[in-house]
Amino acid sequence: MTTHEATQESRGPFGLPTLESLLGRFGVIGTTLTRVVAGLFLMPHGAQKLFGLFGGYGLEATGQFFSSQLGFSNGYLAALGAGSVEFFGGLALALGLFTRSAAIAITVMLLVASSVHFGAGFFWTSGGFEYPVLWAILAFSFAFTGGGRYSLDQILNIKY
Repeated sequence: MTTHEATQESRGPFGLPTLESLLGRFGVIGTTLTRVVAGLFLMPHGAQKLFGLFGGYGLEATGQFFSSQLGFSNGYLAALGAGSVEFFGGLALALGLFTRSAAIAITVMLLVASSVHFGAGFFWTSGGFEYPVLWAILAFSFAFTGGGRYSLDQILNIKY
């Protein structure tokens, strides 16, 4: 197929580019946007646990909650781990830095969170596991794809 034929195939009526050809050019932007927004949306949850920001209770109180209400033997350590993964893992995901490692850590943390919510059923509106499972799957997808073209992994040539 010649370049001219490939160009002709991507044109629709009146010689205008087809939606498929336009969207194909911007697919990498969609993946990058999803990665950045997912990472940024996780960070405030970690800031609540670690620093008491955004209406959170901070590390001590969150650790006590994890122990008394969720049954973790060391609630402080669990809160520190969850908050760190959400905040620093979210930042790494947003930047596309060590993306695959961050995505796996986020996935594991969210699967643990899902197990805590499992008893409440499926729907998030009832405290169910729907939301953390959705986030886990979203994060896990970046374990496969990596940071993509517009990531620090790409800029710094981090391969693993």
